[in-house]
Amino acid sequence: MPIAVVGVSHHTAPVEVRERMAFSDSDAARALLTLRARTGIEEAVLLSTCNRTEVYLYPVLEAECLEAAQRLFAEKAEGLERPADEYLFQREGESVVRHLFGVSAGLDSMVTGEAEIQGQVRDAYLRSAGDGREPALTGPVLNRLFQTALAVGGQIRAETSINEGTASVASVAVELARKIFGQLKEKRILILGAGATAELMVEALAREGVRGVLVANRTYSRAEELAERLEGRAIPIERLTEGLPRADIILASTAAPHPVLTKERFHEAFPNGRHRPLLIIDIAIPRDVEPRVGDADGVFLYNVDDLRKIVDEHVELRSEAIPAANRIIDERWREFRSWYASREVVPVIRRMREQAEVHRAAELERLFGSLETLDPEERGRVEEFSRRLLNKLLHDPTVRLRKGMARGGGAELVDAVRFLYGIEDRQPSPPNTERERADREPRRQGERAPHPTRDPQHGVVE
Repeated sequence: MPIAVVGVSHHTAPVEVRERMAFSDSDAARALLTLRARTGIEEAVLLSTCNRTEVYLYPVLEAECLEAAQRLFAEKAEGLERPADEYLFQREGESVVRHLFGVSAGLDSMVTGEAEIQGQVRDAYLRSAGDGREPALTGPVLNRLFQTALAVGGQIRAETSINEGTASVASVAVELARKIFGQLKEKRILILGAGATAELMVEALAREGVRGVLVANRTYSRAEELAERLEGRAIPIERLTEGLPRADIILASTAAPHPVLTKERFHEAFPNGRHRPLLIIDIAIPRDVEPRVGDADGVFLYNVDDLRKIVDEHVELRSEAIPAANRIIDERWREFRSWYASREVVPVIRRMREQAEVHRAAELERLFGSLETLDPEERGRVEEFSRRLLNKLLHDPTVRLRKGMARGGGAELVDAVRFLYGIEDRQPSPPNTERERADREPRRQGERAPHPTRDPQHGVVE
């Protein structure tokens, strides 16, 4: 299966490296177009979150494809003290399928079972699938892979206790603030950002009984809307220095490509220094707060990687669900593998027959060369006999291969036929059936997604 993923995650790199390798939506689109132009990759999806940036590629037929993906990360993170590839991981073949299924289910997240990652996977996929106005960067294989991954994530959350003690990086940040300050009701809290993560922070603060927060965001109307949920108020991000002196706790989660709270801005807000403790929890990637701000007296700065101790406690609560989740991943991985093999079975059978026909023709030519006395009628009978014999010899392997596909064992059978008949051409064939052409069309949120063992019109992406 010529599929691969190259990326960086909280397992392989600290936050200061991950933020250098993070891609905005527009950067991601340009990066994938660049990668396709460099390598001839037909399908690609780039997933970028606070904990990971990963690019999924198909078909990966040459090592140069992986090298180009690594170079993409190196160019993005230019200037690192160590080579970029020291922070990268890569997977190839069927392990990519299992990896994405685990990512979508939250099994590979810093907070095991977090729900946000599934939406992030969906958004990354839909960006590559296109909106009809731009050429799609996905095709039948990555369409099927990501649709199935989303379904797997939903199935695991519905059928296991992976959501027990539900937590997210945002709620863990609020929990850290509570562990440090105790009750948060009387604390003055400033939220930087008003996106999905900030919404989760607001929900977590509401559970703590917090009211009267201050929200600073680039889009003022969005800040107002979020602040109202906790009887707070909004300020434009440009007036951040006015809000800083009022805060006991700052929770930062904007999508800005550069720090929002710099050392200079901090000094502007506190020209005579800070005289009471200030807790700053920055869970944005790239980071919202310059690390130098943490050097100021009375300032306690935490980033997303500093939340691991609390995260580990939540992992223990959910560990019992992991074996059940892995069983679901195993089952759906086998289904996807069989679906993929079914795409190859027709060209494999065709190549098997083509090779047999070449041998049949060569042997006939050698036979007729040694039997020059045969008349045309006799030659015809010999040739017809050779065709019937060839068809009989290939009939049972062909039938058994098709039956094996129907029973879900197609991947192993296709690989066995390739090996036995020396068929090494793994170039993906173009869609030549109505079903395969339908698989090239992306599905939007809420539309039907194919179940790997059924007709594409069945199954729902959770």
